[in-house]
Amino acid sequence: MKCVQPDLTESRFPLGHVLITPGAHEALGAEDVARALSRHAVSDWGDLVEEDEAANDRALRTGGRLFSTYHSASDVTFWVITEADRTVTTILLPREY
Repeated sequence: MKCVQPDLTESRFPLGHVLITPGAHEALGAEDVARALSRHAVSDWGDLVEEDEAANDRALRTGGRLFSTYHSASDVTFWVITEADRTVTTILLPREY
């Protein structure tokens, strides 16, 4: 996995080390990644159903895992996952999970 260094000043939680899987790195542009990380960091969870958004909001308070779904400019679906301990955030394609 390749490390990505986001420039995020308004994050609601620590992202930890930000990693991107090989498939996501190949399929996504830098702007797609930067936009998704910015959204994820401010609790804009992307294309989730209401239940999953509520689970993320609870996880912010309790320290659980945070999960977001986004689409690139070329309509590639990808995920951003921050681990419960906030040490790692991974950008990946669903097939890489």
